This record gives sequence, C-alpha cells and structure tokens, in this order.
Amino acid sequence: MNILALTFEAFRKEMVCRYGRDQYVAADIYRQIFTHGKPGLGTSRNGSVTASLIEALARDIQIPPWKVTAEHREEGLLKFVTQLEDGVEIESVVIPMVTHVTICVSSQVGCKMGCRFCETAALGFKRNLTVAEITGQVYTAKMRYGFSIKNIVFMGMGEPLDNFDHVTDAIRVLTDPRGFNIAMGRITISTAGLPDGIEKLGRLGWPSLHLALSLNAPNDQIRSSIMPINRVHSMETVKNALLSYPLARDHAFYIEYVILKGVNDSWENANELVDFLSPLPVWFNLILYNKGSERGFEQTTDADVSRFQAYLIEKQAFVRKRAVRGRSVMGACGQLGNRSRLMEPAAIHG
Repeated sequence: MNILALTFEAFRKEMVCRYGRDQYVAADIYRQIFTHGKPGLGTSRNGSVTASLIEALARDIQIPPWKVTAEHREEGLLKFVTQLEDGVEIESVVIPMVTHVTICVSSQVGCKMGCRFCETAALGFKRNLTVAEITGQVYTAKMRYGFSIKNIVFMGMGEPLDNFDHVTDAIRVLTDPRGFNIAMGRITISTAGLPDGIEKLGRLGWPSLHLALSLNAPNDQIRSSIMPINRVHSMETVKNALLSYPLARDHAFYIEYVILKGVNDSWENANELVDFLSPLPVWFNLILYNKGSERGFEQTTDADVSRFQAYLIEKQAFVRKRAVRGRSVMGACGQLGNRSRLMEPAAIHG
C-alpha cells in the first residue's frame, strides 16, 4: 500500500480486506502515519492495534524512499529538490508567512505549456507526477523539515489541469481530516488556461477551492507571443469557461500577471485587461518577472510593478503585489526547473 496515495476511506477498505480490522483501528493507524510518520504501539490506545499488526503494517505500507538531493534557503524560505524513483527530479518551495506556512508543489516533471518567461518550460515535458509524488512533497515538508503546512498552492513545476486526475486525487488525500487535514479553502490550483480542465474542476463541486489563472496579457496577440497555449485556447474561450465555473459567492478568481517590461505593462494594457475581465470577480496578483537563464526579457523592478498596480487601481480593480522571495535560490515564481544542480547545494543529512 502506498499510503500517500490513499484517502482514509481507501485505507479503511485495505485494512478490512488485508487485516480484518474495523474502521476505528484504520482511523487510528491512518492518523498515526500522518502525525508521526509511522504506526506504533506507543501512540495507540486501541487494544486491537497489536504488535503483530504493527509488524505487518511496517512490511506492507510503502512510503517511497525518495531522496532530497539539494536544499536551498533564503530568509526562512526553503526550496528542496526531490529525486523520484526513476531518477527524475522535482522542486518544491516552502514559504513561511506571518500567520501560516505555504508550500508550492509541483504536479509534473517539466511542462507542456511553453511559456516564454518560465524556467520550467525550458525543460519540456517529461511526465506527470503520481498522486503519491504530489502528496509526498507535503509529507517531506512536514516529516523531514518539521513544517506545519496550512496552505498549498499548485504553482510549482507543471500545469496542474494537464494532470487532472492525479492532482484532484491528491487533493482528496490532502484534505482528508484524518490525514494531512488541509482545508479545501486553503488550496489553490493555478492554470495557464485549459478550458476543459476548468469545466471538469467545476463539476467536482468544490466551491471553496481557489482557482488562479496565469493570464499575463490583456489581449490574444500579446498572450500568444508569450504563452503558446493561447494559440490553442484563446482568452475568450478561457473567459467563457470561468464564466460558467460555479464560484463560491465570497470567492474571486486570482488573475496572475507577470510584469514584462515593454510587453504587457502599459497604461493601455491595464485598461484593456480590466475591461476584458469585467464580467468576472477577480483579484489581480502582480508578479515581478524573475530572471533566471536568458529568456529574452528585461528584469523588471518593484517600481515597474507599482506603476502597473496604480494603473489597475485607477480602474477600481482589486490588486495585490506578490512579494518577491526565493530569487537568489531560483525558488521564486517562474524559476523552478531543476537548476539546483547548477548551484552549490546545502549539506543534506539523512
């Protein structure tokens, strides 16, 4: 059993079929694993949790032996690189905030979207992550590093809606109250704009889940030049998918917008952007372009972002500037892409 891929209900069925134990024993064991990393007699008050059962569970329950091959820190932020069983690597970023800790998880090795401002795009697409490889990033942050994770953002390597089934199954595991116990309202999926995926997500009936659209342009001409996916799914098509999405009454769509100097940051761009999105409830997240390898764009500054923010506020838009964290360790927005192997890693223990 790969426990990191199982909801409690799936684990309960395994406990009944394999060991003849009831739901109370299953709940006890499941909770122990996600609290302590393994089941044990000393952490259970249930008399049915015997030494022989613990021995059998230790043999049968799998927590894959993924290796953390590098870790990099910047003012509390942690980026760690995980080598999976087939040798490929993924990156995850843990971001301590004032009141909680957020983890940015990857959903694919590489990415198909080809966004010109993103380091992950340079890798191309290698494969989807499994359910356990997604939830395992949260497990590593908790068990190896001791973080109490409250927020999860699917904003790491890959397009989450291009790995729809594994991502949504991972969310079911992550939100199980007996396990990771992450509130659905604390999870955000970010997409480059896959209308079919947005529609499928809407049909799941998860109104408290947050949805972010990486838009980055006010019109199709600009967006197609920096995001090839727009040549397949136009902005109007994506907007129509959002218009039909069953958004919770108190929610808004997060519109992620990377400021690219001289490309999408003019006063005219801001006006066109707000007008285009006007039928939708949106919060703008403005992101400073984080230069990695040479991607053909000039490094933007905080002043550039503030200027565009002012343009949007003139249009009475709700706008937030995304704090720049992790740039020196290639852990900021758009910088994930296994470049850690080109850097001097911190010492790794265990």
